[in-house]
Amino acid sequence: MRINTNISSMTALEANTQVNKNLQNSLAKLSSGLRINKASDDASGMAIADKLRTQASSVGQAIENGNSAVSLLQIADKAMAEESNILDILKQKLLQAGTATTSSAGRDAIAKDITKLLDQINSIAQQTNYNGIQLLQGGTDVNSQSAAGQLVFQMGEHAENIITSASGTQANVTGLGLSGLKTAAAGGAGSITSNAASGAANARALLKKVDDALTKMNTWRSNFGATQNQIESAVRNLTTQRTNIKAAESVIRDVDYAVESANFNKQNIIAQAGTYAISQANNVQQNVLKLLQ
Repeated sequence: MRINTNISSMTALEANTQVNKNLQNSLAKLSSGLRINKASDDASGMAIADKLRTQASSVGQAIENGNSAVSLLQIADKAMAEESNILDILKQKLLQAGTATTSSAGRDAIAKDITKLLDQINSIAQQTNYNGIQLLQGGTDVNSQSAAGQLVFQMGEHAENIITSASGTQANVTGLGLSGLKTAAAGGAGSITSNAASGAANARALLKKVDDALTKMNTWRSNFGATQNQIESAVRNLTTQRTNIKAAESVIRDVDYAVESANFNKQNIIAQAGTYAISQANNVQQNVLKLLQ
């Protein structure tokens, strides 16, 4: 019998050390809720799960982009709806000014109303913006002569995943082709005021200008509405996609508590048994003392 090197104790200690490591790993998984806490737990699984996490984050940002885009388009649509109401009123005013029952003084009052309404159209076009982005005209000048630029919405994780709005929206007096009406209301060419003998006829002649403006307005609103429908559809699809991606990541990264709890209990019992085995291995060596008595 040899006592200088306790092989039985060393073997039991080695096994117990490994079991304690397994027990610590199991406890870490139960504590964090993750099956993969470090790369060594599952190197390939970690790489896949990290890629899925990045993809889910990208899709999540695209969803936020889409929701912001819907808000932007709704702002533009509501503003154009109000402008459309003003155009309806303008047509009513011209019809009133174009009938024989309206006096010259009455046409002067109507002309003032028309001027104010046209100024309001310009004001709406100037003020309608989202985060400083002009939606109904180019630039912030109240009499802007340019159209709003095309809007590009990033709706996916790749550069080519974009949705664009129609360009050319210029929902101010100039863009709607109503500059002539504004001049006529001010007593200039084609005047509808009392300074023109043919004021009523001039008012009737301007009705087509308003009809054309309404057609333009409806076209712009339709374009914004179609873009909004497209974005809302994309958001619904992206939401479903993100859910599925997160589910796939969870399968790889998250711990199964039922399985891991069973494993923890198993390792805990083995660890206790290993501790007892070490103590018994040390006790066996004491038998040598009987030979020395």
